[in-house]
Amino acid sequence: MHFPLVKLWIIAYYVLTLFSIVIGAIAGQLSPVFQKLSKLHARNSFSMAIVAGDLFADPEIASLEDEETVSSLLAGSFSIPLPTYFTIGIHALPQKIVNRLEEANGEVCPNLYFLGKRSTTKTSEGIRIVNLGGLLDPSVTAGLSKERYLPFHTEGDAKSLHGANAADILLTSTWPSSIRTGSSIPLPGGSEDATSEQCVAELCATLKPRYHFSTSPNFFYEREPFFHLPAEDHPDNRPLTRFISLASPSSPSKAKYLYAFSLDPSAPPPSELPAGSTASPFRPATKKRSYAPEQQTYSRYSNSTPHHRTSKRARQPPPTPSECFFCLSNPSLATHLITSIATDTYLTTAKGPLSTPSTYPFLSFPAHMLLIPLTHAPTLAAIPDAATYTEMQRYRSALHSMLVAKAGAELGAVTWEVSRTEGIHVHWQFLPVSVGLIKKGLVEAAFKVEAENEKYPLFKAREIGDGRGEQGDYFRVWIWRPIEKSEAQPSEKEDGCGSNKPASSAGTEISLFLPLSANFRFDLQFGRRVMAKLLGLEKRANWRDCGQGEAEEVADAEAFKKAFREFDFSMEED
Repeated sequence: MHFPLVKLWIIAYYVLTLFSIVIGAIAGQLSPVFQKLSKLHARNSFSMAIVAGDLFADPEIASLEDEETVSSLLAGSFSIPLPTYFTIGIHALPQKIVNRLEEANGEVCPNLYFLGKRSTTKTSEGIRIVNLGGLLDPSVTAGLSKERYLPFHTEGDAKSLHGANAADILLTSTWPSSIRTGSSIPLPGGSEDATSEQCVAELCATLKPRYHFSTSPNFFYEREPFFHLPAEDHPDNRPLTRFISLASPSSPSKAKYLYAFSLDPSAPPPSELPAGSTASPFRPATKKRSYAPEQQTYSRYSNSTPHHRTSKRARQPPPTPSECFFCLSNPSLATHLITSIATDTYLTTAKGPLSTPSTYPFLSFPAHMLLIPLTHAPTLAAIPDAATYTEMQRYRSALHSMLVAKAGAELGAVTWEVSRTEGIHVHWQFLPVSVGLIKKGLVEAAFKVEAENEKYPLFKAREIGDGRGEQGDYFRVWIWRPIEKSEAQPSEKEDGCGSNKPASSAGTEISLFLPLSANFRFDLQFGRRVMAKLLGLEKRANWRDCGQGEAEEVADAEAFKKAFREFDFSMEED
């Protein structure tokens, strides 16, 4: 989702502190609130406004006046003085608003924009907003919510936002559990605790936002600032979070419903903590349990090799999303491996990577990556939305761009996929490789020779897109390399008989396709075994022989994120 640039007068190369304002649940009172906002904006020149709660009245009890307000807004009768962003609160959106959002791609009217229910947004000034709207839906125990406009989210929705890694502003409809632990600030007299959720607490603890805004319709509450534990690479920096819950304009006590604040997104954490600051009220995340032997069948890589095949009689049913080690709803998911989450796909470092931090001279991390759809499906063709394939290709292109930036024309990449209708959760594996090996045709030859040795069918030079046109299972591999300056034409032929085509402005690639059938047993580790031999890493062919401690895994993931940051499109989109 794209939002307009917030116009600010700045002096070239100087970053100014941005002045913004947050509003509590307006709940349909658009006219008086926007009138007041206009007056405040005229005096303060806010960069943006955010509505932290329901913008519109609850459709189930909306009055005729409320409905007329919506119609007037859509007709352009309201003047909204500055870019204003809103999300899902605890009530559904009016159907007229939903219709407009569908037609206008998130824009209700000039200067009024929908953040989405679960989103990550980066403004033109670099302010990073992470948003989780709605209440926890207890009836959904796994996966991501599918309804974009209903006021409910799942624990999977919250966990999926952990991949944002950091936030300047966290916006949630509910409070984080235990937020008042360690605080000496009481609630206003007669007030009861607001609805809180543990998954929101875990999200706040992970993102360490500068500001966390929520709502409490009848009262205003601002906790003491609290600091988080410093990161290992910045032991002197303790990120600081300010939690503010805003009242509604209609609160009987006339409690505070507007909160103006300044923010410099480029500023480091404060060197000195403000007076009265406390430690984080959230318990440190518990260490993820290791994979139990009986769970290995459903781990990152299949256990169904020719030497480890479960008999049909003992075969268990396929895992549900809460059991699948690729699904974000799995409580045992190693979330510290996740490096980026986009709309339909996420990117993670491999468990037991084939390569090591010393494999590639130009990189300081293994760079063995997995591109995984958020949807739990055995094949790409089984995912209804074709946008998933498009986004996976976008991630692959971003990885290629990172390699060009770090290694010039020295590193290419191999990406492979096993697509089986009886599979668990489709994904792609990505691994850099020397351009020299690609140019000599050795990478293409390695896959073809190994297939011949295994008595598999012949590889075909084919590009099959998302595989919807294929009738059966398949293995496919893309072999990509950057274009060198000396090459006159981007489509210059490679050695070998593969299908050459421009992959992007930065390279060309070969796409090879191997049909699978019940006539032979296919080793699901085939792609890794080929690459292990090619890179001289035969002793690392089995991922279980390449175990790392969690500290090593975290270090590799952080090193990758640092290198990939400028190419990570999820940092700028929901």
